[in-house]
Amino acid sequence: MTRSVPRSTFGSWAPRKDRNVIAILAAQERTRVQDLLPIRHERMRASPFAFYRGAAAVMAADLADLPLTGLHVQACGDAHLMNFGAYASPERSIVFDVNDFDETLAGPWEWDILRLTASVVLAARGSSFGRRPTSDTALATVASYRAAMAHFASVSPLEAWYDHVELADMFASPPASAADLKSQLLEQHASSPEQHAPILRGAKQQRFVDQPPLFRKIALDDDESALAKDVLETYRTTLPDNVQVLLDRFQLRDLAQKVVGVGSVGTRCYAALFQTDRGESLVLQLKEADASVLEPYAGASTYPQHGQRVVEGQRLMQATSDIFLGWTSSAGTAYYVRQLHDMKTSFPVTQMRPRELTRYARLCAWTLAHAHARSGDPQALARYLGRGTAFDESALAFAATYADVTEADYKLYCRTVTA
Repeated sequence: MTRSVPRSTFGSWAPRKDRNVIAILAAQERTRVQDLLPIRHERMRASPFAFYRGAAAVMAADLADLPLTGLHVQACGDAHLMNFGAYASPERSIVFDVNDFDETLAGPWEWDILRLTASVVLAARGSSFGRRPTSDTALATVASYRAAMAHFASVSPLEAWYDHVELADMFASPPASAADLKSQLLEQHASSPEQHAPILRGAKQQRFVDQPPLFRKIALDDDESALAKDVLETYRTTLPDNVQVLLDRFQLRDLAQKVVGVGSVGTRCYAALFQTDRGESLVLQLKEADASVLEPYAGASTYPQHGQRVVEGQRLMQATSDIFLGWTSSAGTAYYVRQLHDMKTSFPVTQMRPRELTRYARLCAWTLAHAHARSGDPQALARYLGRGTAFDESALAFAATYADVTEADYKLYCRTVTA
């Protein structure tokens, strides 16, 4: 049931005086691989936008102070601009969708669209767009979400469920200013996966290339490889029978520890290289799954372990997902497994001009609305959002305020966290 929350409410948000950003981030790091934390700190000090990417836990605490409509969806939990992108569907077409689910949880729809809109403001400011282009891009983002939800409310559940965006559709009639973006994106898709998992190729043998500390080879006979092998063995049982048959055609050849993302740095992550007898390769990523940053405010996951929470959330939000998605636990730690960068790429958000960023942000908002419509009640959401711009203006006001707060948090972080 929708609660009576005026659409203008979100624009009046203000930070609590007792916020302790450093304490929240430090609490996250207690269970992480300590030797990798300097990499996390360095990445978060790169810019306010980079800091924002690593501070989902901070924003979750801030968003919890807002009144809510009571409408829940499968929330991404970290819906910023860099957590959308293109990847290969099982049918081998290139699709665009949400592509990061570490924080996914059933929760308020508002939190996702507000995090996305604030990320638009921060990205635009980082590119020195100016106040008007920044506001216009943020408003266009929210308007796209609202229009998409109205569309999904008007069609059958099956039509809404199967809807998706393919890369070819995105550039069917690109504006001239998007030409460079299109060229770069297509070049990334044409490249091989070694850019994400460095591989040394031989006649029939392939091996990972050691590139510490970001990509460190693991000997197949040491203790750390035993953990990864245990994850792989038990993960297999969570796959459908037909995918198990496919996986069994490959043999494990090499393992490496991998550093990923900004917010995820320090979580345990491995890359596993498999090959057939003829030399065809498959690379899987094994990633630790912690509790979602939303859980203290939206409630605990209904799934027994966090790897399953991530996988089931991904399947619910994405129009099409990796067939190798699965989960397991080892030594008390939850993991999920997927292909490592199966034609996956992110857009160069920080290099976009205003028209490009607006177009990309609108696409992200459409995609987010689609994910929410798959798991929530699009009719109720569309009714709340309305046909006017009241919610758009409110979300923009929130995003501008939150960008100001994030920039102040970033300066504090740079002064406080130096190693």
